[in-house]
Amino acid sequence: MKVELLVSAWCQSCRQAEQVWQQVATEKQVDYAVVDATQPEGRELISRLRIKTVPALVIDGELRGLGIPTIAQAREWVSQAPTRTASQGQNAGILMSEDNRWFAVLAVIYLTLAGLGLVIQGSLLSDGPTRPVALHLMTIGFLLMLAYGLGAHMLPRFTVQPIRMGYWPWLQMALVNLGLWGYVAGFMLAIHALIIVGGTLVWLSLCIFAWRLWPVLWPKPVKQDGIILRVHP
Repeated sequence: MKVELLVSAWCQSCRQAEQVWQQVATEKQVDYAVVDATQPEGRELISRLRIKTVPALVIDGELRGLGIPTIAQAREWVSQAPTRTASQGQNAGILMSEDNRWFAVLAVIYLTLAGLGLVIQGSLLSDGPTRPVALHLMTIGFLLMLAYGLGAHMLPRFTVQPIRMGYWPWLQMALVNLGLWGYVAGFMLAIHALIIVGGTLVWLSLCIFAWRLWPVLWPKPVKQDGIILRVHP
């Protein structure tokens, strides 16, 4: 079952409709996509179905509803679809998911802490015991966290391919935070074992991120009579 939600960035009610369908898409195994009305795909739907307003819901190529549905209505429209498992992918839309929002928030927090290191040291390049701590707060805490949040939000949207969700982003977040603080404790206490443990945990978080993004960047082709029709994760 193909479910397309036609939206526009300036439409406030579209954000509410997307929240409803994001919830339903986590429950049902549907081919769900958020389509921007200003993009070629969106303009094609508007022209073919003569859509006058957004948000608009299109199921299997047919216009099924306009405006903001209730959760009950949305569930009823896709009641025939099988239940989605936690390991399956989920499409990204205009709204930022809770896990990606937390990655962005943590990035700002760690940037602030790295800034305190800059004040203490006078420069991130100055020698001293807090230099590696400030550098790791900047590189792992700020840059990597920001890459995690924005990458997981933007790449699925640009490629229109689902990203693996469920508990995986939260495990990724736990590992990178534990790894960063392992680094901090290791450098502050001069315990090399903690530094190694911290690096291992950060590396594992990178592995999870790569595994989540793999079907987004390299989706499997679907062929019919030797012709590639489209790609699915």
